[in-house]
Amino acid sequence: MEIVLTHSTVGDVSSVYLYGSEVSTKMLPFKKTELDYLLATRARRPDASLVFDRLPHHLYVLNFDADREPSHVQEQLRIQAGKLQATLSQEGETEIFITGMGVLKEELLAFLEGLHMANYRFDKYKSKKDVRLQRVWVDEGLLSQAEIDENHRLWRRIDDCRDWVNEPVMVLNADRFARLLSDKATALADVKCTVYEQRQIEAMKMGGLLAVNRGSDDEARFVVLEYNPENRINSRPVALVGKGIMYDTGGLNIKPDDYMREMKSDMAGAATMATVLFAAAENRLPVHVMAFLPLTDNRPGKNAYAADDILTMYDGTTVEVVNTDAEGRLVLADAIAYSTQFNPELIVDAATLTGAAVRAIGTCGIAAMQQNASNAMKLLTVLGNQVYERLAEFPFWAEYDEKIQSDVADLKNCGDAQAGAITAGKFNAHFAKQYPFVHLDIAGVAFFSKKEKFYGSGASGYGVRLLYAFLQTYEMLYQ
Repeated sequence: MEIVLTHSTVGDVSSVYLYGSEVSTKMLPFKKTELDYLLATRARRPDASLVFDRLPHHLYVLNFDADREPSHVQEQLRIQAGKLQATLSQEGETEIFITGMGVLKEELLAFLEGLHMANYRFDKYKSKKDVRLQRVWVDEGLLSQAEIDENHRLWRRIDDCRDWVNEPVMVLNADRFARLLSDKATALADVKCTVYEQRQIEAMKMGGLLAVNRGSDDEARFVVLEYNPENRINSRPVALVGKGIMYDTGGLNIKPDDYMREMKSDMAGAATMATVLFAAAENRLPVHVMAFLPLTDNRPGKNAYAADDILTMYDGTTVEVVNTDAEGRLVLADAIAYSTQFNPELIVDAATLTGAAVRAIGTCGIAAMQQNASNAMKLLTVLGNQVYERLAEFPFWAEYDEKIQSDVADLKNCGDAQAGAITAGKFNAHFAKQYPFVHLDIAGVAFFSKKEKFYGSGASGYGVRLLYAFLQTYEMLYQ
């Protein structure tokens, strides 16, 4: 979707008018009968959407209550944009012109963001494709080109993330994903990509990643990305660790019923972290960032790892396997431990890790935990509320450590059913040692089985906007 600034209305194109703050009615582009109807409707329903004929096209009026809390106003605009995109698709519209009166740039950007996100389709395998917006004209009095460009680059990166997560494993396995990330990195300044292959991973003794990979015909990969600009504000990197299970059958503890559906999305954490780093590099954010991405699928074939196995992890910790479907934390543990050799200022992991997180908070946000990183968590929470990718912080009390203690090894990879999201986070935190650590369980939001607000169905890219905003404002942690 192309976004173009213009100084006037565009002929033969439907228009969208954003109406938030009360303005002089003389400024509104409506006939008297239309204006009377608009104001009467607005008085009853401040968020009502209206359509006026401008044959052969339409004028869409999107009302919103600008006096509400800004984050709620912006989220409502994203949602309205998503509904509008569906209407435009049904009408066969491929171009629109957007204007308004008394609209803040943050409000317009939120609307454009929702429009872009809703316009996304993973339709490469469909013979008949939906009508989508190709070009959006924007009144140049509302935004600058630089503001559009920075955000548009981020949104296009989110499209990439969604494409990767939506791809089936028969197309995108660990090796192909690693090569794709390497190609993306090559095209960006100050970005380096190192891909470790199976023999190198074996030499590194990454016991978790290797164990999970044992049931697969495809080799594992471990990808390390680094963005290190000259004007960086941090002397030590921010480490982003993403779970890259390209497909999860559950292993020998195979998933029951239809729980295996959509498990191509189990690499969403790795896709998210790679996307955040690439977006930071493309927009030249002054932050040194590294991403650590362990990639494999989890299968029950060949010499698959089994419950009761005892693994030796990258850092020497021994782990009793209780359940082979708790594999994500095993590959993350090796990657987190590996990241500590770079002396990071902060480690953040993202993973579609537990059904417990979904049961706790549903699809409304991210289950989050922290160890020695209270300031980072506070900033992430504030930003999550702003961009509406919200965090629910869970307690990380010492008693939860007891639930993953093993009788035969240092740890076991799974606790009991109680506090499952927390004990999974605690397992990962062990490998972060004393480094500041934030754990983000995105299981409920990385992939939607049915249409969700402006995200639609399928991969959402949820969490990219949050972590990008975090890197944008990272300097605040120094104040």
